Amino acid sequence: MGNSLLSKISRVNAISRDKHHERRKRRPSCFTSYKMEGTATTDTVSDSDFLKEFYIPNYILVPESKPDSTPPPQLPQCPVLVFINSKSGGQLGADLFKTYSALLNENQVFDLGKEGPDLVLRRIYLNLEKLKSNDEFAAKIQEKLRIIVAGGDGTAGWLLGVVCDLKLSHPLPIATMPLGTGNNLPFAFGWGKKNPGTDVQAVMSFMKKVKNAKEIKIDNWHILMRMRAPKEGSCDPIAPLELPHSLHAVHRVSATDELNMEGYITFRGGFWNYFSMGMDAQVSYAFHSERKLHPEKFKKQLINQSTYAKLGCTQGWFLASLFHPSSRNIAHLATVEIMKRSGKWEKLHVPNSIRSIVCLNLPSFSGGLNPWGTPNSNKQRDRDLTPPFVDDGLLEVVGFRDAWHGLVLLAPNGHGTRLAQAHRIRFEFHKGGADHTFMRIDGEPWKQPLPSDDDNTVLVEISHLGQVNMLATDGCKSKSVNDPSSPSCHDAEDKDSDEDLERAEEFRKFGAADTFRIPDEVDISQLS
Repeated sequence: MGNSLLSKISRVNAISRDKHHERRKRRPSCFTSYKMEGTATTDTVSDSDFLKEFYIPNYILVPESKPDSTPPPQLPQCPVLVFINSKSGGQLGADLFKTYSALLNENQVFDLGKEGPDLVLRRIYLNLEKLKSNDEFAAKIQEKLRIIVAGGDGTAGWLLGVVCDLKLSHPLPIATMPLGTGNNLPFAFGWGKKNPGTDVQAVMSFMKKVKNAKEIKIDNWHILMRMRAPKEGSCDPIAPLELPHSLHAVHRVSATDELNMEGYITFRGGFWNYFSMGMDAQVSYAFHSERKLHPEKFKKQLINQSTYAKLGCTQGWFLASLFHPSSRNIAHLATVEIMKRSGKWEKLHVPNSIRSIVCLNLPSFSGGLNPWGTPNSNKQRDRDLTPPFVDDGLLEVVGFRDAWHGLVLLAPNGHGTRLAQAHRIRFEFHKGGADHTFMRIDGEPWKQPLPSDDDNTVLVEISHLGQVNMLATDGCKSKSVNDPSSPSCHDAEDKDSDEDLERAEEFRKFGAADTFRIPDEVDISQLS
């Protein structure tokens, strides 16, 4: 292994030096004495020792292959599996794949455009389970294994869903490398929101952060949507409705379900960051529709973000009272109920002026903004509100009046209208003043038809499902309720109620790997 690593490092360093010299040739003479920082080190032995901390030998990754050397190689302190959406970030995804493949064993780096993570993880874990009974090295690899996923929030959610569903004997902690437009997941855990460098030094710097990262649990949320089946067309998705990839039609529901009746169809899915409805989801839907029509215009992160902002202006959300009738405000569209930990449903009062509602799991929304903020001591005492923890089994429910209200988030301590914190939340839509609204989960929007007659109902219910392990840097925005340094006002309950556990087990029967599966017909370049 050592010789192959030295060979890889020498080859990659030679490429980096050639690129560096080529750049210097193109510079004006006044820069010829400048020593460029960030280029690959020439100390190949040192680089080789560093990469040994991450390197996984072939016989662990490829079933039926033989060990590379005898005695076994040095045990890596941070063995990683790297999953890259090569279609994310323009050319960046493809460049990252090349760099990681050159630095590590090419069999531990996977292009998500060619092979799904569920197939990869099943194959590797079956091999590990087979090996570890007689191979202490394999057992230690399994204990220390970590994942790096490079892509947008949709790609990261895909990985999280698969890891959640597979119920691996040792849950894998995941580091997210930002390659999308919003990059809320990476930003929430300290990995930044700007697209990364793809050169050797940038990748090795990221890997060092992964090695030193701490583990933090994150809640995941189950979403159920029930509506009347269309009279014509397919129901998965409802034609002409294009639902997010993480919402799938299911045909088995509880016999006691009050909406378990002829003519209704049920969709189940999940999310990690947020569910939103109204103003922000409409802007997101316009952005995704435009990108789908003209993908060649959306190759760079800065262009994507400026287009997003422009759409917010052109759709009239800065003058919402003039361009958007009040009949489309949340209070007129839906009855909202929440359940706290007490286990009783209660109606949530939503002010008539609220045009957008966000159910937030992470303190990162729309590219890193925190709509909930940190409630002061009076709010914590009088309304029983807490800071936003990512593992407390609660969603922060926030409302916005218009785009101007959203801009408040740019100010220090700015926040939206804090409506509630909930363990479960339910939206029930009946015939009203609008025939549709817009919804979004983790960056994926859709145009949702609403009931057109008095006998029809659309139901959206969100409930706590479980937790997965994330990797976070020391300065990350996400806080754990179990971290002594977090500003907590009360202790979280250690366990969900028996009802929650039974419901969670029922949901898992549907399989999150299926729920979060990216269908073959979906272009993963759209998973931003």
